[in-house]
Amino acid sequence: MPTPVPNVVIGFLGGTLDATGGSGEDRWKRWRPTVDLFRHPNCPIARIELITSRRLRKLFELTRKDILSLSPQTEVLAHELSFRDAWDFEEVYETLYRWVRTYPFRPDHERYLVHITTGTHVAQICWFLLAESRQAPAQLIQASPAKGDRSQVGDYRIIDLDLSRYDKIARRFAIEKRDHISFLKSGIETRNAAFNRLVEQIELVAMRSHDPILLEGPTGAGKSQLARRIYHLKRERRLVKGDLVEVNCATLRGDAAMSTLFGHVKGAYTGALTDRPGLLKAAHEGVLFLDEIGELGLDEQAMLLRALEDKTFLPVGSDKPTRSDFELLAGTNRALKERVQTGQFREDLLARINLWSFRMPSLADRPEDIAPNLDYELQRWEERHGQRLTINRQARERFLEFAHSAEGRWPGNFRDFNAAVTRMGVLCEGLRIDEGVVEAELLRLKERWEQPQASGATSEEPLRAILSEEQLAQLDRFDRVQLADVVSVCRESHSLSDAGRKLFAASRGKKIAINDADRLRKYLARFKLSFDVVRDAAAR
Repeated sequence: MPTPVPNVVIGFLGGTLDATGGSGEDRWKRWRPTVDLFRHPNCPIARIELITSRRLRKLFELTRKDILSLSPQTEVLAHELSFRDAWDFEEVYETLYRWVRTYPFRPDHERYLVHITTGTHVAQICWFLLAESRQAPAQLIQASPAKGDRSQVGDYRIIDLDLSRYDKIARRFAIEKRDHISFLKSGIETRNAAFNRLVEQIELVAMRSHDPILLEGPTGAGKSQLARRIYHLKRERRLVKGDLVEVNCATLRGDAAMSTLFGHVKGAYTGALTDRPGLLKAAHEGVLFLDEIGELGLDEQAMLLRALEDKTFLPVGSDKPTRSDFELLAGTNRALKERVQTGQFREDLLARINLWSFRMPSLADRPEDIAPNLDYELQRWEERHGQRLTINRQARERFLEFAHSAEGRWPGNFRDFNAAVTRMGVLCEGLRIDEGVVEAELLRLKERWEQPQASGATSEEPLRAILSEEQLAQLDRFDRVQLADVVSVCRESHSLSDAGRKLFAASRGKKIAINDADRLRKYLARFKLSFDVVRDAAAR
């Protein structure tokens, strides 16, 4: 059998409780918590480290004598610490912290028990904090007198601050975590394993970190809704106490962008008749959600970086810094690394906001979750309109069949999905969706999503948004058709890499060693185009 790890007790010599009974024989008829620890044969103590003071030297010697009479093999050591005010929390904690930091703990060789029965309530709290934070790698030991007869051997209890060891507490934590995850998923019983793991990670980070969180993914994937739920979760747990302030950065243009975000002082420019605090100031002690952060101008990016690092920024027209302590959530459907390469996004800002980044999958990537989301949208209808919306079995099966098929492209993801259910709810009779309503909606969706034909004038429509008539005239017909197809694919893709994978799928299938993104970038460069230029034109 392995040799038991020796127990080492650390605690205060109690100037009141340990002195009960004085120095005469009557002291053995009284409960003295420090001495009483040594009357339990099932908890042998190899060493006890007693925090004491100069005025308690006689009490220490008497206590040491009594301990050795009960446990001759125990080593009894004194550590004199002085406190100007034993009830001053800051002073007591700092003194104990310094002592703990210099104590030669050897947790692999000894088991440490911090005795919290003696000492002031402030000292007991400080011991708890030091043990809970693992500054002192110890468990707590609490002694108590025998009930009714304080001359009898009392009792003791060891408290392990690893809460996972306690079944009821662990179950409570598990239930709370499950509730948090369900809240982040809007109560939808999602079945996609990868998405469920993603939300579990987001919940963990949201509860433990105050650093920026970057939510990536295509338009309509649910980034904004998730950001709002992250905020409400943090607010519920009192991790933030301010407001949620959100803005779509694509709506911030020109000089107004700087003023909107960072505020301005009166007279900063023509029309600035009063001071304006700005959105960063409004988010003080709360959460700022910058959706489509990739659309921010470079000047705004530089100011935002300073605000994240220093918690200060300069309003427009002011030479006095303003402070705002906010947490940042950011959303983007852009590939920010590619925008860094083209000089449209600051590399240092990306490094600052990219500590926690999570890519939201598209609806097409989560086919298992289409049915649960249909039930969710029907429930949302009832919440909004106060009337129950239902769908019969045949209609439900037909809608889900289409949603899972190659025809169900859902380019707008959950926005398209929500819009489809909303239209069916409005057009159905008696708030019951039947097959006829579903078929009409599916026809409407297919017409909306129909691809331009790759012939005639229609094939050139994608090009006319990004090239002038003069540039078009300089292209051979072959180049027009090919470039139009490439532009169409880029518009449907959430990143340069995604578009490259689609365009060069055949090459990849033959295992030709190529970089799809780089190949596409070079192709577009032939026509003085970039992926972002194509995407920006599609958004207009």
